[in-house]
Amino acid sequence: MSKQDEQAQRAWYALHTYSGYENAVLRNLKQRIESMGMTHKIFDVVIPTEKKIKVTGGKRTPVEEKIYPGYILVDMIVDDESWFVVRNTPRVTGFVGSGTTPVPLSQEEIDMLFKRMSTDVAKHKIDFAIDELVVITDGPFKDLEGKVGDIDEEKGKIKVLVSMFGRETPVELDFLQVRKL
Repeated sequence: MSKQDEQAQRAWYALHTYSGYENAVLRNLKQRIESMGMTHKIFDVVIPTEKKIKVTGGKRTPVEEKIYPGYILVDMIVDDESWFVVRNTPRVTGFVGSGTTPVPLSQEEIDMLFKRMSTDVAKHKIDFAIDELVVITDGPFKDLEGKVGDIDEEKGKIKVLVSMFGRETPVELDFLQVRKL
């Protein structure tokens, strides 16, 4: 097979796995690729993750979070042999596609995913929704109740509408300064 034919057939595919077993599937598949001599047809296996900031116990902790839990990506040339190796890996439920035919991901999807995965800036993991009732736990407005008016995930800020002097006043706070009612 010429290099050009290989490039034409080579693509990224999404694999469905048992949720929570993505790391085990990744390890198993990489071992199978090596032991079954498939490195010329299966090139890479990736679990798409991104950096997020979770607030737990009042502390910000950076975490790697799966973008698509229950899925891993495989860069490969699909033929009967390579399909068999991937499909029969323990805890793989199948390729994403129609029927038994794997459908490759588009280049735009792959570019967007890899861009999201390579971002060093962690996003805040926020558990609040607009109009949700919260209580302020810290700062000059401590113990006041209000409702969420705006959420800025990039900065880790939240605007809470607090009733003061007979009108709703927006107060900008850090996520750590509020909790759900």
